Amino acid sequence: MDQANYKIPLKSFEAIYMRGHESKVRYWFYGIIILLVLGLFLPWTQNIKARGSITTLLQEQRPQDINSPIPGRIARWYVKEGDFVQKGDTIVQLSEIKEDYLDPNLVNRTQQQVDAKKGSIRYYRSKAATAESQIRALEASQKLKIQQLKNKLGQLDSKLASEQAELEAANNEFNLAKDQYERQEKMHQEGLVSKTQLQQRNTSFRNAMAKRVAAENKVAQTKQEILITQIEQNGVEQEYAEKISKTEGERLQSLSNIASGEGEMAKLENQVANYTIRNGMYIITAPQDGQIVQANKAGIGEILKDGEQITVIVPTRTQYAVEMYVRPVDLPLISVGQKVRFMFDGFPAIIFSGWPENSYGTFGGKVVAYEHTISPNGLFRVLVAEDADDRPWPKQLKLGTGAQAIALLKDVPVWYELWRNINGFPPDYYVLKEPAGKEKKK
Repeated sequence: MDQANYKIPLKSFEAIYMRGHESKVRYWFYGIIILLVLGLFLPWTQNIKARGSITTLLQEQRPQDINSPIPGRIARWYVKEGDFVQKGDTIVQLSEIKEDYLDPNLVNRTQQQVDAKKGSIRYYRSKAATAESQIRALEASQKLKIQQLKNKLGQLDSKLASEQAELEAANNEFNLAKDQYERQEKMHQEGLVSKTQLQQRNTSFRNAMAKRVAAENKVAQTKQEILITQIEQNGVEQEYAEKISKTEGERLQSLSNIASGEGEMAKLENQVANYTIRNGMYIITAPQDGQIVQANKAGIGEILKDGEQITVIVPTRTQYAVEMYVRPVDLPLISVGQKVRFMFDGFPAIIFSGWPENSYGTFGGKVVAYEHTISPNGLFRVLVAEDADDRPWPKQLKLGTGAQAIALLKDVPVWYELWRNINGFPPDYYVLKEPAGKEKKK
């Protein structure tokens, strides 16, 4: 048989070794290289990865300790761990242990003291009002008495003027009688008049002298009466001044007792209010809706100190947020309003960190605040709230649930991101945030 005309009768041989066909490997190689080069120009979102946990933005929505406001003894439990309560529901009842508050009628007895003190204050007020009326009566009586004495002094002044006029007339008459008597005596010595006439003149002279002395005595007596009346007036003023001062002292003493009584009454009323409020502290109620957890006291009769923790309530109505911790080198990349993607523990997700819009099972958030001081763990704390424009967060989230955060930064090409990571350069955040000085300068 000729070798040139020899053919293998098996067709599978030619199909396996593709004898007579052109190879396409180089076309696939070129295609893959082109795709890789084109992929280097795809946009890549720079990001920061951080670990965090679920918390709340509002302090009143975080787990709250329920403490004992007063020292006491546990008398009865109304809930157990895991129970859901509403605001105002009774959690535990306490009983008193301090001897100052053991009296069951303490509030009523203290109120009786307040009522008694009020009665005492009313008595002193009446006494002060009576003293004030006495002062007005004494002042009126003093005014009347002094007016009477002034009228008497006026009468005595008129009487003194009249008597002084009489004294003046008596003096004139005395001088005239004296002059006539002296002339008559000379004439008698000369023998011009008889002795009988001289005796008559002497009698007239003596009578005039007597009248003058009587007038002088009246004037002196009237002056004495005026002096006595003035002294009496001063005595009346002094007497009534002492009476008024004494009554005023009693009134001021009553007012002092009123002020002291009001102070004591205020103190007693304060005690009544404190005792009443303390009676309301024996029943400890839920401050808000939530679940009771971590009951630190068990049984009946355990003693509680002032401010000691009894249990913890976890609010059921919360506005969730994530607190994440970033490295100090990444803090300049964080800004308020910056978008963040989350993957929560227990919720499956497919993550493409460079293409967040193509990720599946992630949830969006926005940075609302970040602390300017470093935390004890050496990282900076950042608070992120739910993004209202994005997919709502799961309702099954609980406080403390872990979260993997991806803070989104600037969009750059893939080749730039590879080059940056190879050289160990930080993300390109200078365009994202410009210093305030440059902005002002512009």
